[in-house]
Amino acid sequence: MRIPAFLGQRGTRRGCALAAALTAVLYGAAAPAAAARGEDGHPRPTVVLVHDAFADASGWNAVAERLQRHGYTVVAPAIPLRGLAADAAGAADVLKRITGPVVLVGHGYGGAVIGVAAAGNPHVTSLVYISALMPDRGEALGPLSSRFPGSGLGAALRRTPVRNADGTPGADLYIQNARFHALVAADRPRAAAAVMAASQRPLNASAFEERAAAAAWRTIPSWALVATGDRIVPPRLARFQADRAHAHTVEVNSSHVAMASRPDAVTDLILAAAGDTPPAQRPLAATGTRTLVLALTGCAAGLAVFLGGGLVSSARRRDSFAR
Repeated sequence: MRIPAFLGQRGTRRGCALAAALTAVLYGAAAPAAAARGEDGHPRPTVVLVHDAFADASGWNAVAERLQRHGYTVVAPAIPLRGLAADAAGAADVLKRITGPVVLVGHGYGGAVIGVAAAGNPHVTSLVYISALMPDRGEALGPLSSRFPGSGLGAALRRTPVRNADGTPGADLYIQNARFHALVAADRPRAAAAVMAASQRPLNASAFEERAAAAAWRTIPSWALVATGDRIVPPRLARFQADRAHAHTVEVNSSHVAMASRPDAVTDLILAAAGDTPPAQRPLAATGTRTLVLALTGCAAGLAVFLGGGLVSSARRRDSFAR
């Protein structure tokens, strides 16, 4: 008796291949839905993380990794630190290139940047301030920073003469390396703080003198994290700003670099601003669209394996009968 080629030994291999292909197709169809939408079925916002003065976007690494694990698209642009107006304009350009809702997060000086950059942008659904400066419209950072005692930044700055882009004389600011650990990252290992100090990016001194052109927190819902050990944005200043903005506020025991010292707490606050339930507050049994997608994915995978297994068994029986 002649057995058709597709049911012989080749049939066994083809059955396995078909099972694998069905599994891949079904997983591929279901996975994007889980990543693109939150538990309430709405599209997940893009999270934009704006770094502090004297720093770069790598300071957000621990938080960005956690947000990505939760399925969020994360953008952490490099801010040139050439002045509040210029930096806010650059951040605003980044926001314009993003489709869909945005949760905009700022750390330290980055808080002043996002307050100006988000003004008039209807896609920014929430602002998150992490140990941040939150100037009102027409307010300069210098007077705001000195409004309450507790900041050691002014005495720790080192000025370096530079020539501005328009040819006028100016100055770049750095934090003295010897004071960096105690002032910025007292709860981080000394070695880690030394690397942060060595890789500082300068802030143009004009940033403390410019007046903020807008205060987006007046119209956009805001969240704020107060770091109780902060010696850059001291707790009294942070609380005053958060109260003024009617922000949803949490306090954590951290230095100024809470995103490095307390990344879970920072991530949870961003998730709350995004309308997501922080992991610590989620019930043991998840509910909503995400669960349904995962369940359908599991069923689809099981069906694919079942169909593939059936083909393999059928091929083997026919092969045995032929012999």
